[in-house]
Amino acid sequence: MTWRQLRVLIQHLPPESSTMTALRNELSDDELTEQAEKGEPEKGRWSQLEQLTASVLDAVRRLEYVTICANTEHKRDQPEPPVPARRPGAKPRQSKLKMSEQTAERLFQFIHGGAA
Repeated sequence: MTWRQLRVLIQHLPPESSTMTALRNELSDDELTEQAEKGEPEKGRWSQLEQLTASVLDAVRRLEYVTICANTEHKRDQPEPPVPARRPGAKPRQSKLKMSEQTAERLFQFIHGGAA
């Protein structure tokens, strides 16, 4: 077997094979991000089936959230929006900062000319 044949065999292994998993685990965060931007899901840490399963999970979570919000009388009783399942090669999303009552009051005063 030539080196070229070996390379071709390795490149065409299924994404969930032990060899491909070992190769992917050696990738740095920058390399994973680059592959995610190039749109090469087969080089991600998950197989295509896992990617699709995560998409379904996200859709179900959004539907559950919308259903709860539609049936909740007061906005204060509504849950936080669901966080999407983390995908390979992508950093977790940063949570939005919440404004405290004191900060909101100071901002309100500033906007209306009351801050000196």
